Amino acid sequence: MTATACQARFVGAHGMRLPRTDYWLLFSAAALAVLGLVMVASASVTFADRQLGQPFYYAIRQAVYISGGVFAGIVLFRLPLSLLEQMARVLLLFSFVLLLLVLVPGIGVEVNGATRWINVGLFRLQVSEPAKLLFIIYLASYLARHSEQLRVHISGFLKPLGLLAIVAVLLLLEPDFGATVVLTATVMGMIFMAGVKLTQFATMVGAGGLLLGGLAVSSPYRLERLTTFMNPWADPFDSGFQLTQSLMAIGRGEWLGVGLGSSVQKLFYLPEAHTDFVFAVLAEELGLLGVCTVIALYVLFVWRAFIVAAQAAKANHLFAASLSYGIGIWFGLQSFVNIGVNMGLLPTKGLTLPLMSYGGSSMVVMCAAAALVLRVDYETRSASLSASRRTPARRKKARA
Repeated sequence: MTATACQARFVGAHGMRLPRTDYWLLFSAAALAVLGLVMVASASVTFADRQLGQPFYYAIRQAVYISGGVFAGIVLFRLPLSLLEQMARVLLLFSFVLLLLVLVPGIGVEVNGATRWINVGLFRLQVSEPAKLLFIIYLASYLARHSEQLRVHISGFLKPLGLLAIVAVLLLLEPDFGATVVLTATVMGMIFMAGVKLTQFATMVGAGGLLLGGLAVSSPYRLERLTTFMNPWADPFDSGFQLTQSLMAIGRGEWLGVGLGSSVQKLFYLPEAHTDFVFAVLAEELGLLGVCTVIALYVLFVWRAFIVAAQAAKANHLFAASLSYGIGIWFGLQSFVNIGVNMGLLPTKGLTLPLMSYGGSSMVVMCAAAALVLRVDYETRSASLSASRRTPARRKKARA
């Protein structure tokens, strides 16, 4: 199917032409979710059988999470973007409430020394996931309202950074350094795409990089992760255990992998095999071919998100364009960081692989984010169709 076919239109029941959705965007998101479900089932089957006596416990729950994500995506797709733009300040306030609630003793749930979750019944909500999306929605609204101020006055650049600093502090208190890095980089990318002066942007990027670097080395826990990443083989049975097992899994995959379900490293060797390190299991079982397929799907999603954003910007839909740019940058950065961690190119961050890793919070939020990009595409094409229908009518009136 060509890109032109994906942008084709169809005729409704009453003869009105309606815009089709971006099938490449939809395909990439659906393919990642389905492939992720298969890999979660494969990576967790032995662990779930040993610990719970139910081999497909995590696979079934992942399928439920995907269903919940699809439902959330359908609901968001049906909401006009103008409503989200109007609610942007309320959504930002809600993100602050979530980030504060998780720090309240008795409400936040601590796992492995980090307090990042709130029990909401069927699953634990990792508050950083919805907080990232809500902040992106707010920032898109801000950039649309203050686009001229952003280009002319430094105050237009500093205001969103002040709000980002508050969110970053709350995330670091959990602590969640990985989410802080990804959100900060996403915000800077959105501001850059909005047209900020390059001198201001370069100055703030440099300052932000120095600040994050200082935070990384100021904590003994984060410093240990950094030094372990640089030489995991120095202590392969303690601090470097997880990374060395991941590297061995990837190395065993070679060109075509050892076969689906045949991973050895998932057999109680590689910790968090179905969550943060599902990519390593995929590399072992499906080889370089599987790795390239996954990377191509992420590239396709980000590329289509940027195309959708560019079309919205061309139609002067600034909120829609910034929102699509933000989600595309977020997906690209988080997938890059997770894959980089699995391959030993980046320090361990505890970030999920979008639409693939096991986890309810990440899956539902990522599905919702993908639906928002589809909504941007839908509204942009709807506006284009409306304009094309008005043009012939104006020409006929002019000739008359």
